[in-house]
Amino acid sequence: MSEINKMPAHVAVIMDGNGRWARGKNRPRLFGHNAGMQAMKKIVIAASNMGIKYLTVYAFSTENWKRSTEEVSGIFKLIIKYVDSELKELIENNVHINILGNYNMLPVDSIEAIDKLVDKTKANDGLVFNIALNYGGRDEIVHAINEIIIDREAMADQGVSVDVTEDEVSSHLYTGVLHNDIPDPDLIIRTSGEERLSNFLIWQSAYSEMMFTDTLWPDYSPEEFAEMIGEFSHRKRRFGGREKEDR
Repeated sequence: MSEINKMPAHVAVIMDGNGRWARGKNRPRLFGHNAGMQAMKKIVIAASNMGIKYLTVYAFSTENWKRSTEEVSGIFKLIIKYVDSELKELIENNVHINILGNYNMLPVDSIEAIDKLVDKTKANDGLVFNIALNYGGRDEIVHAINEIIIDREAMADQGVSVDVTEDEVSSHLYTGVLHNDIPDPDLIIRTSGEERLSNFLIWQSAYSEMMFTDTLWPDYSPEEFAEMIGEFSHRKRRFGGREKEDR
């Protein structure tokens, strides 16, 4: 019998449904994003209290630039608001922040706020909270390949030729060597009823458990999160293998 897991070490969340939530209330999309930020705060606290070691959220994808200028600008302003309002509590709760993605394309004031968030929490050793920002799974893999090519060119100058391995690719991802080898997510949750990864952690999710809910992100509660963690604890993970009785 495969072992039953008690607690996922790493949970990743696709926070979907802010716009639809706002539309249902006849409010602008940014009203939904603000409500989504409040939901995210609650889940961070819940994950920390439950003893989950890593929480990763999909905050802004490389494809989100296609949205209106007003919405994109508003999202970046919300980032600054989040840092200003939550930094003290994040520090007090021993949360360590990482950014996955190339956030240097963001407005200068947003970059400065993010740098402050990362710097002020870097010594914390509690929950590792990864924010995927200007992130895309394919872009991440391309970035890793380009980094490996640079390494290979240096090796060629030394007369060394080595095949690329899975471990090497993993180590060059945003979750790899830059952030102390964050483990692959045990569980990926997506809200709003959609059932796809949408270019999120596509390398790392090879053996992740998946859970979906019709709940729109602003309505997603710590109670529903805890229910999903409980369901995960009873799943049997085989990682491509089979149980003995199936052989």
